Amino acid sequence: MEELARVYSKALFQSAQEAGRLDVVRDQLDTFTEALEKNRELSFFFFSPYFSSSEKKAGLDRAVTGAERLLMNFLYVLLDRHRLPVIYRVRDQYRKLWEEENKVLNVEVTSAIKLETSTLDEIRTDVEDKTGCKVSLTETVDDNVVGGLVLRVGNYVFDASIRHQLERLRKQVAKAA
Repeated sequence: MEELARVYSKALFQSAQEAGRLDVVRDQLDTFTEALEKNRELSFFFFSPYFSSSEKKAGLDRAVTGAERLLMNFLYVLLDRHRLPVIYRVRDQYRKLWEEENKVLNVEVTSAIKLETSTLDEIRTDVEDKTGCKVSLTETVDDNVVGGLVLRVGNYVFDASIRHQLERLRKQVAKAA
């Protein structure tokens, strides 16, 4: 299913890129998937095998107005091929492609307490300077961190928490004993 989503999202992304509509398609795809997530009746209708593709297309036309023709055609293809259940994964893959295209790097800062805005701005600026990418920063407060920070940049984790340092020290002491 993941590979299928990758193929569909890449096709949608390339079509949107050629049309110069990457941002609009991303936003509308997000809106559509959020509507499916929030409205149980809507998702039942679109995912149910009891309704034909033509009924679902007619329902899509009634439910979605003003959307990019490119996105609507994409959704029609998914409906025709009974592939609409991959829409959530398509959305996630499309976001990744969009972030790569726009050089956006997701960074998660985890700390024991809520950090000041100025501290978060310093972290964002530092990562942007080092990577050359725009940073999308999210902050998480976690009591288990104890002190310091855990920084997730892409696939890398930089653990500068006191808990991590104590654990490292404990292992060194245990090794020396």
